[in-house]
Amino acid sequence: MKRVGAHVSAAGGVENAPLNAKAIQAKAFALFTKNQRQWHAKPLTAASVSAFKERMAECGYLPQQVLPHDSYLINLGHPEEEKREKSRLAFLDEMERCQQLGLTLLNFHPGSHLNQITEEASLDLIVHSLNWVLERCEGVTAVIENTSGQGSNLGYRFEHLRHIIDGVTDKSRIGVCLDTCHTFTAGYDLRDQACCSETFAEFEKVVGFSYLKGMHLNDSKPGLGSRVDRHHSIGRGELGLEVFRYIMGDPRFEEIPMVLETIDDTIWEEEIALLYSFIQE
Repeated sequence: MKRVGAHVSAAGGVENAPLNAKAIQAKAFALFTKNQRQWHAKPLTAASVSAFKERMAECGYLPQQVLPHDSYLINLGHPEEEKREKSRLAFLDEMERCQQLGLTLLNFHPGSHLNQITEEASLDLIVHSLNWVLERCEGVTAVIENTSGQGSNLGYRFEHLRHIIDGVTDKSRIGVCLDTCHTFTAGYDLRDQACCSETFAEFEKVVGFSYLKGMHLNDSKPGLGSRVDRHHSIGRGELGLEVFRYIMGDPRFEEIPMVLETIDDTIWEEEIALLYSFIQE
């Protein structure tokens, strides 16, 4: 089964996220377990954790159908040791919050070299950071999100993802989330069936579908290879609909959370229904 949903609000407590997902007929969802633009957050309360788990069960969601996202402030490849250490501790906290909630995945942006060191050096720092964190927690897989390559962000080439995977000691706890907008604006064409076949064949060759743990389904405002990260509603941007038809019809994308981060949350339920309609074609 395809598991399509959206990145829903957790306002008022993480326990509200499953209800918000169910309200839009989502079969998967994403959430922030804390404010994504702040370093520190109050610990999750026992009551909130208990309510989250109860509502997960009530709404019919399993842990592997939820793709939490970490804070935007974290940079595991930061060239400055003190700031990198701050990011590591924050990432460990995010992993522990997922563990508390009984979730098994944590989506993260790999990091940025900030034009201070080489891409390879920063990728090596990301690997070191991940190994450090994974040694200090258990039960949660770190899921690297590919990027557009905006600014000095790493992760815009499949080879970057492979570099990180190769360096992580525990291969069972590392995975990848592919964002359709990011993939396209990084330079991998997805505008028709032939382009999709070529791009995903390249992904299989370099990274491997065995590491694919989730997707972000977004159209793109900018064009191919623009290296600019601006999402659009499904079918209203430069990507069009063919990539989404391809994904919904391809068995390699079964049973992983596929999450909308499109710009108009008032039409998420319509977008989810549209995506499922492609299976019937």
